[in-house]
Amino acid sequence: MPRDSMTSLIEKIARKANVTFKNCGSSTNGSNEVFLENQGELRNLLTEIRAADLKITPRKIKSSSKSQSHSPPVTYMHICETTVFSMGVFLLKPGASIPLHDHPGMNGMLKVLYGKVRIGCFDKLDNPPGAESEIQFNPPLLPNQKESLRRSIHRSIGEYTEESGPCILTPLKDNLHQIDAIEGPAAFLDILAPPYDPDDGRDCHYYKVLQTVSGNADKNAGQQEQEETWLLKIPQPDDFWCGAEPYPGPVVSF
Repeated sequence: MPRDSMTSLIEKIARKANVTFKNCGSSTNGSNEVFLENQGELRNLLTEIRAADLKITPRKIKSSSKSQSHSPPVTYMHICETTVFSMGVFLLKPGASIPLHDHPGMNGMLKVLYGKVRIGCFDKLDNPPGAESEIQFNPPLLPNQKESLRRSIHRSIGEYTEESGPCILTPLKDNLHQIDAIEGPAAFLDILAPPYDPDDGRDCHYYKVLQTVSGNADKNAGQQEQEETWLLKIPQPDDFWCGAEPYPGPVVSF
């Protein structure tokens, strides 16, 4: 029997991700024809993947307990990582959120394996000189916070299930996002290319959406789409941390 017919779906995804992103620099913005063709094939493979393919069983909603309250809201199953890309599974408890964060110079693809998530995506915009001095925020910013301001636009918000296609981010489009588990626990397969690497300028930064004095309501990653807004870079929120657990699925090697 030919080897390819014996290859697991997750290994096919890994191989295609390696081909897709191997010669993909951080400047890629979906303009390269070969890249787009490979990305489309990778998207099709990801659309097929299910939790059962990775031997992952959807988590049941457990009653709250002291031990549960002190366990991480999000855990990560590492599958593989190279200099080209990283791949793993994030598992979110009911109501858990991965706060608004960025992926500097990175491409990404996210495919829900079970449950439902809401994803709000933002694009960073250039800050015109002195623009922040013309905006009044509520509450007012501290003087040392102004250097951490980032003008942005809320690109999209959507709900994804295992039947949905993958959510895609690029270095310039939908590069910041917040992910919320809704209606129960959820899990998604995550591919980032290249992987996070603080030594190479790819550290993860967290943000919060600011409200201006003219704003009529509190805003967050679920605000109105295509609305220009301001973000403030913040430390990792105290109520968010990510634990680790073993990956039970097929071995990936290539």
